[in-house]
Amino acid sequence: MRIGIDLGGTKIAAIALSASGDMRAERRIATPAGDYTAVIAAIVALVNDIEAECRVPCSVGIGTPGAISPANGLIKNSNSVCLNGKPLQRDLEQALGRAIRLANDADCFALSEASDGAAAGARSVFGVIIGTGTGGGIVIDGRLLAGPNAIAGEWGHNPLPWPRADELPGPACYCGKRGCIETFLSGTGLALDFQQHSGQQLSAATIAARAAQGEAGAQAALRRYADRLARSLASVINLLDPEVIVLGGGMSNITALYESVPAVWGRYVFSDRVDTRLLPAKYGDASGVRGAAWLWPIEAGADAQR
Repeated sequence: MRIGIDLGGTKIAAIALSASGDMRAERRIATPAGDYTAVIAAIVALVNDIEAECRVPCSVGIGTPGAISPANGLIKNSNSVCLNGKPLQRDLEQALGRAIRLANDADCFALSEASDGAAAGARSVFGVIIGTGTGGGIVIDGRLLAGPNAIAGEWGHNPLPWPRADELPGPACYCGKRGCIETFLSGTGLALDFQQHSGQQLSAATIAARAAQGEAGAQAALRRYADRLARSLASVINLLDPEVIVLGGGMSNITALYESVPAVWGRYVFSDRVDTRLLPAKYGDASGVRGAAWLWPIEAGADAQR
């Protein structure tokens, strides 16, 4: 049995999965706001509660915003700022009295979809989250690729590929640069683009809905968005050449993208044909917590439970 925990900014979700991937228990609580000590205590309570229900010891995997810095073992780049600079994995292992595995939430999303989700059976998978931000994760032969800098898959903080004159220098990004992919492909990026062309302030979901109803301005905004997404994913294909790209996050619910993006990305991929498949996530918002559970493979999970 595996416990997966998705540590979010507003909620902590936890599940227990059997070896076959069946869910045996589920919990969801509010994240203690800005209180690191309370976050540790909440996770320990969730693990204890689920183990009591399942009546067996479980391995524990945790998905979190940000990543562990290879330089010092502390959390970096988390939008849950109370985690930054803290030895989250060490403190949880001490509190739980066992080894745990911890990974970025986008990495957990990619692992979930590669393990038993939309990309199950594929040897190479790029998992993409496009919503409030743009995250990504890479899974090769069923194993998550972390990299020596703990940033594998962070495509959103590269510049938008093949920029047009009216896209330069690009919107300012919180990372300190301009024109990052994230500034164009997040929900905020679509809303900003629509506002610049129409003068109207609408949410990304409203723009997508109006485009589906045939509104010309909204459709034009989605065409620009699809082309930018195609360029950005083409640069990933040129470098990684994955069998499957899986989309998650709020923007992945725009169903038109699964036809419009592959129809365009061939212009930018360095090949005479593109066989990479673009698919929606099978588990949606649950992919992160499932991927956290899958951080322990079957053979390693047995050792972790002892």
